[in-house]
Amino acid sequence: MKGKKRILGLLLLIAGVIGGGLIWFRQSVRTSQSETVIRIGSKDFTENLVVAEIYALALEDEGYKVERVANISSSLIHETILNDEIDLYPEYTGTGLLTILGEGLETDPEKVYETVKRQYKKQFQLTWLDYAEANDSAGLAIRKETADKYNIKTISDLQENAGNIRMASQGEYEEREDGLPALEKVYGKFNWQSSQIYDNSLKYQVLENNEADVTPAYTTEGQLAETDKFLILEDDKHVWPPYNLAPVVRDDLLEDYPEIEEILNKISASLATETVTKLNAQVDVEGKEYADVAKEFYNSIK
Repeated sequence: MKGKKRILGLLLLIAGVIGGGLIWFRQSVRTSQSETVIRIGSKDFTENLVVAEIYALALEDEGYKVERVANISSSLIHETILNDEIDLYPEYTGTGLLTILGEGLETDPEKVYETVKRQYKKQFQLTWLDYAEANDSAGLAIRKETADKYNIKTISDLQENAGNIRMASQGEYEEREDGLPALEKVYGKFNWQSSQIYDNSLKYQVLENNEADVTPAYTTEGQLAETDKFLILEDDKHVWPPYNLAPVVRDDLLEDYPEIEEILNKISASLATETVTKLNAQVDVEGKEYADVAKEFYNSIK
């Protein structure tokens, strides 16, 4: 009986030591996290600011200190992370493929992702975490009334009905390699009823005022949340590459704090194209502050 009591006492002692060790380990990890400042960069437009802020809130929720480095020029942010001025930021797979790596055009989202993931690791010691379904690609927005009238759902439908369509173009769009020339190379000639150049900031106002029917757009622009007014046409022949959102993170940060990967991947899993469009709309259409929009969204998913 005494032997059993000794064994029981020993087991309780071991359990206490292990339990205390786990508590110490958790506390030490938490202390380590609280001492590390993670610098989160963002580009200088609404969507990137909102998503970067969501990343920041998620990391702060896990005990990390965060420094927000906002409004970095899109043309400079890659150099900023290479120069160790930031630790991570939201990037787009198409930007990585075409602008940073200078690779050829690819329209399969998974192939684009695998290419940028492999080459960023090899060339820059940067890791692409999971990409979101959200795709901020080039596109064409059309007045819903016009789309319904001519049963236009795809860019092929648009090309067939171009003679009935007034194009609200932008200065460089008809000359740019990834603009109208790219479309006409695949879909054929667009013989518009008319084509007039407007400032990009006015394009949705022009459509809403029935001065034009279709305009170049990006697929997550906030105005597109107004689905009773505007639609994005399906790029049914896949002219444009995908621009899926994903966190790009310095390898040295992930080596020290591998749990960051899971934290940010959960965020990416929550970001669909429609979701990001609505987040953009709250800022660009409704006039809310991007940080408030990000906080409200993060609180809804955590």
